[in-house]
Amino acid sequence: MLFDTHVHLNAEQYNEDLEEVILRAQNEGVTNMVVVGFDRPTIQRAMELTERYEFIYACVGWHPVDAIDMTDEDLVWIEELASHPKVVAIGEMGLDYHWDKSPKEIQKEVFRKQIRLAKKVKLPIVIHNREATADIVEILAEERAEEVGGIMHCFSGSPEVARKCVEMNFYISLGGPVTFKNARKPKEVAAEIPLDKLLIETDCPYLAPHPYRGKRNEPGYVKLVAEEIAEIKGLTFAEVAEATTRNAKKCFAIN
Repeated sequence: MLFDTHVHLNAEQYNEDLEEVILRAQNEGVTNMVVVGFDRPTIQRAMELTERYEFIYACVGWHPVDAIDMTDEDLVWIEELASHPKVVAIGEMGLDYHWDKSPKEIQKEVFRKQIRLAKKVKLPIVIHNREATADIVEILAEERAEEVGGIMHCFSGSPEVARKCVEMNFYISLGGPVTFKNARKPKEVAAEIPLDKLLIETDCPYLAPHPYRGKRNEPGYVKLVAEEIAEIKGLTFAEVAEATTRNAKKCFAIN
């Protein structure tokens, strides 16, 4: 049993072979996945996928890169979708200082609005962080995000920051980079953060794990992430698979 907590099967990269990709994932033992929508088209597609597949859930929110495009109507729509039984989280939200499409102040405002919405609808949040760690931790604290908690998605920070996030009621989710030979920080985080606070993901079609690095990622490759964490922690693959699946179901209040 593997739970891929962050996939973008709603991306155009899967237009030609979605069924085959999902079948391959099931053959690798992936029993559940959460499709993340982060703007109007991807949210719509995520909702369609949850209707079509019993084992697919949705996370709906607004990506920081596109924060400048989000309207009050979009926020109302996300709130309406939050009552759907298969919407399990709000996001991905956060800050992204790598791209400069949306000014930082607008990103922060949209981030805060979504945290407040998540608290209102009582759903966990999924955090996107790129080159913005200090501001993200500060906003999470100021907005008392620990009341809903959630996931630090594709975590790339230090063990110190990871521990701080765990204290704020967040799970640390590791993806493909933990398998990269030169990825020191994710390996340190995998070693130091307790297993009951770890999740696994692919973020597919991005960030494919070794030996597929640079190619299109897919949910079946989450097995490689679990195997790497098992090796780092000196555990069996089954122990990591079982624990991370249990953690995901607890985080998303599934079953």
